[in-house]
Amino acid sequence: MKSLSAIQIDNKPELIVDEIDIADPIENQVMIKLISSGICHSQLHQMNDANLPKPFLLGHEATGIVMKTGPKCDYVKEGDYVIATWVRRTPIEGRYLPELKGVSYQEKKLNCRITFTWSEVIMCEDEYIVKIPKKYATPESCIVGCSILTGAGAVKNTAKVNPGETVAVYGVGGIGLAAVKMASLLKASKVIAIDIDNEKLEFSKKFGATHTINSIENDSINEIYDLTNGGVDYAFDAIGKEVTMNQIFEATKKGGSGADNIGGISILIGIPESSNISIDANQILLNQKTFKGSLGATYPEEDFIYFLDMYHKGEFPIDKMISESFKLPDINSACHKLESGKITGRSIIKF
Repeated sequence: MKSLSAIQIDNKPELIVDEIDIADPIENQVMIKLISSGICHSQLHQMNDANLPKPFLLGHEATGIVMKTGPKCDYVKEGDYVIATWVRRTPIEGRYLPELKGVSYQEKKLNCRITFTWSEVIMCEDEYIVKIPKKYATPESCIVGCSILTGAGAVKNTAKVNPGETVAVYGVGGIGLAAVKMASLLKASKVIAIDIDNEKLEFSKKFGATHTINSIENDSINEIYDLTNGGVDYAFDAIGKEVTMNQIFEATKKGGSGADNIGGISILIGIPESSNISIDANQILLNQKTFKGSLGATYPEEDFIYFLDMYHKGEFPIDKMISESFKLPDINSACHKLESGKITGRSIIKF
């Protein structure tokens, strides 16, 4: 069948929107008609990566309804509602990158990274979808497939924040907002949002930020020390720059010698701009600090329903995180706005 999709033809960042061809599913593939898709900053990184094979399809978080399944798929059936995501339901070591089969454009094989969701209809392996009740299959639920699972998952499952502990979040776009909200739900005593955009900082207060710091106007480390008497228990970097990686390291509390004299934990959740960074090793040893990565730290089948339950109880305002919606033909405009920092929370495509 044919589907209108956003396609990166070559290494130019501009996308075309045209019809692609999708064959019937094979093996454990699933064909899904989408309701909505998130627009993630990760795709901007991909669009600027000359090493990814072209033509290329983008997007990795969506909500939709199953149209067809391959003969080896026993997880879903036609008519089931699902969230498509980039995190496997069954954990594996490292990152498996499945080959996209049966999807082409003008008879040329199309490529993607795990899945693609900037398309009216998609094809993916069934490991990358999660069944949800029909009542939860609303347009805003698509962002559970990336921004919510990444930010909230890091706080809930990687850090395991306890009531009364303190949290700092550097970068309060979609992922950072999810981290802020989860820290608030887990009853952190202080949830400090740090950004360079005052509008985003003000927006973060709606999701539970108890304090905000503009890191251009103020020294964020000194401000955090003053607010917490020496540093937070957990600091999250939702940006991925070397400067912010070092800032989350500095922002956590110091420990020292002794079995229980443990310092704070710094957690990287944003995609690093560079794989080569410099960290002060003395902070790790002398202050017993920890630096961790958090890569989609969720139990998809359990956590997706948890997040959606919390949303429908009015405790996790997923809909309020979405500051703008687009139609698929406007995808280039959406990407330009995201890249220029004009999207306050998260943006989505509605089909």
